[in-house]
Amino acid sequence: MFSSTPYALHRRLPALEGGHADWPRLIQAYQAMATIRCFDKKAVNLQRTGQLGTYASCLGAEAITVGAGLALQDSDYFVPYYRDHATQHLRGVPLYQILQYWGGDERGNAFPADTAAARDLPNCVPIASQLTQAAGIATKAKLRHEPAAVLATCGDGATSRGDFYESLNVAGVWQLPLVLMVNNNQWAISVPGQLQTASKTLAHKAEAAGIEGIRVDGNDLPAMLDVLDYALDKARHGKGATLVEAVSYRLSDHTTADDASRYRKASDLHAAWQREPVARLRQALVDAGHWDAEQEKDWQAHCQQEVDKAVKTYLDQPPQSPTDMFDYLYANLPVSLEKQRAALTESAGGHHA
Repeated sequence: MFSSTPYALHRRLPALEGGHADWPRLIQAYQAMATIRCFDKKAVNLQRTGQLGTYASCLGAEAITVGAGLALQDSDYFVPYYRDHATQHLRGVPLYQILQYWGGDERGNAFPADTAAARDLPNCVPIASQLTQAAGIATKAKLRHEPAAVLATCGDGATSRGDFYESLNVAGVWQLPLVLMVNNNQWAISVPGQLQTASKTLAHKAEAAGIEGIRVDGNDLPAMLDVLDYALDKARHGKGATLVEAVSYRLSDHTTADDASRYRKASDLHAAWQREPVARLRQALVDAGHWDAEQEKDWQAHCQQEVDKAVKTYLDQPPQSPTDMFDYLYANLPVSLEKQRAALTESAGGHHA
């Protein structure tokens, strides 16, 4: 299915194989990408108006995060970093809970118990530490003979961390059902790829671990599905780990606390917008006769309605109880903290006991 040339960039767009494309799935993917872009824009606006904390945009990574959400099965495990909003939503996390998390409310990590997300880990902000955790989950799945894959994500900056290499190494030695996907968006905050590594590609790093490495156009949703379907199915059937390098471009600042105009060229950003993933998939659907202007208008209105509903639910949530910092940190609260909890309860007038 993939190029016989090692580490060649796998692509499908714009020339989809008309008779072989799964158009319903691609329409679902486009709808999810449009929804998360609408959500992402609103989240940035909420932060700018003081209604949300520092937020990591997924602008430009929609094909990566939606592709992951569609390729994962309910029995799989997902170990995210911090730009995987669409994957989490497709796994069953309501949009308002994603806003809760970025608003500093830990209840945003209490994923619904009746969804696939209940098997997943919460967002990981420390760089690459989630990868060793994913290797641990994959080890558990293998020892218990679960027909499940573990998908862990990270940015290109994480590939310069020891946790990344340790995870790859153990995945290769133990033949773990692990898929490690790198969103290579060209920037580790302000550090470009050429200053991070002398490796020809990030996918080449799989060689030292003795696992398969695949490069894919991260702006090409059908190509993302090809690669993730293959890698996750391989993992589920006990055929080992895969390193996936999804080549994209971060169209936003690193987070809302960053100003990317200070370290990258406007011309590079303009060029990246010409190959952004949402417009590319929409055009492919239009060209094939599976999407039109009326559908686009209706879906954009639907997206706005869903996002507005999520924002209202988020803003209407009652404040988190201050005592939660005690009640959900220890299984059994140490005696030394019982007095502090009691004092906090008293100072709050007993309203958050």
